[in-house]
Amino acid sequence: VIDVGMNAKDDPTKKSGYRWVGDVEAAATTHAAYMTPVPGGVGPMTVAMLLSNVVTSAIRHFEASSTTSIVPNSLTLLDPVPSDIAIASAQKPKLISQVASELNLSHAEFEPYGKYTAKVTLDVLDRLESNSNGHYVVVTGISPTPLGEGKSTVSIGLTQAIYAHLNRPAFACVRQPSQGPTFGIKGGAAGGGYSQVTPMTSMNLHLTGDIHAITAANNLVAAAVDARYFHESTQTDTQLFNRLCPKKKGVRKFANVMLRRLQKLGISTTNPDDMSAEEVSQFVRLDIDQDKIMWRRVTDTNDRFLREITIGEAATERDMARKTGFDISVASEIMAVLALTTSLSDMRERLGRMVVALSKQGEPITCDDIGITGALTVLMKDAINPTLMQTLEGSPV
Repeated sequence: VIDVGMNAKDDPTKKSGYRWVGDVEAAATTHAAYMTPVPGGVGPMTVAMLLSNVVTSAIRHFEASSTTSIVPNSLTLLDPVPSDIAIASAQKPKLISQVASELNLSHAEFEPYGKYTAKVTLDVLDRLESNSNGHYVVVTGISPTPLGEGKSTVSIGLTQAIYAHLNRPAFACVRQPSQGPTFGIKGGAAGGGYSQVTPMTSMNLHLTGDIHAITAANNLVAAAVDARYFHESTQTDTQLFNRLCPKKKGVRKFANVMLRRLQKLGISTTNPDDMSAEEVSQFVRLDIDQDKIMWRRVTDTNDRFLREITIGEAATERDMARKTGFDISVASEIMAVLALTTSLSDMRERLGRMVVALSKQGEPITCDDIGITGALTVLMKDAINPTLMQTLEGSPV
């Protein structure tokens, strides 16, 4: 007899005043070969079966998620071939959630930016850490033909052939176009013909704002370097120290980036109030050589008249004018950091090591020395996540 009942029966010997019994009378044991006790009978069996079902369900989920269900978008090929914009406008992309589903990404591993674009979190790397690597095909160094079949077109066409026609998992990995060439004679860089990234207009313009983040971070560095030079030229050591490490509610405390600078200088003191006048001077003065400031500003537009400029012309700059200029945003060293970084912490370390100027003693001055690495990391925190899009045939990009 398997007794699954649970009933409370009065029992003055129990502290609670009752005890648990089943549905079957105890006298049934004279007729049954065995009867499950209550409590302690079917409960452990139920728990064991639940655990068994959980394991079975997990195995089924793993097997289902290990296979890719590819649903390509069909293309209608026309002769003569229409313009790139006409082809892109005629094709309706898959929802980005469908593209993510085909890649077995969970909802927590991507963040949609509208219907057809998403950001993929770096957490997916941890989940796939034990998976074997795929094959990596590099398409580079191609001189475009008169019709424009260059690196992007070949990369996207190859991905479409493997993914949409051979039904094999494949990604195209391309960079976001700069608005400089996009609005120049070259044009966009989303591919061409029937081998394009879609939506093409989003790809060629702001997309998820990564290049804007690079521009903001780069120009923050430039502003911080010039501001530091200005304040060191106009203030005493004490004034600089009070601004860099102000008292809050009567307490002065070093930020982590300041502690790294102290370590670099060989100063063991970690309490600001215990520093000697010489240590304070070492800490607050970068002694920037104005002629050796190598960090330039950037803009994502081909603006010829910003290539060489003079800054510091206002009366408040007190004869501190100097020549500098603008580069294109994607030529910023921060762009290189973004391309090489593997995690948010790794990006922070790389940003902190960027050399922005030399001191009058010829020593390199870094973003960590300026104290802006944390701010740069905050500006770049979303740009580090790769953007997910698709080709005209629905292959992931």
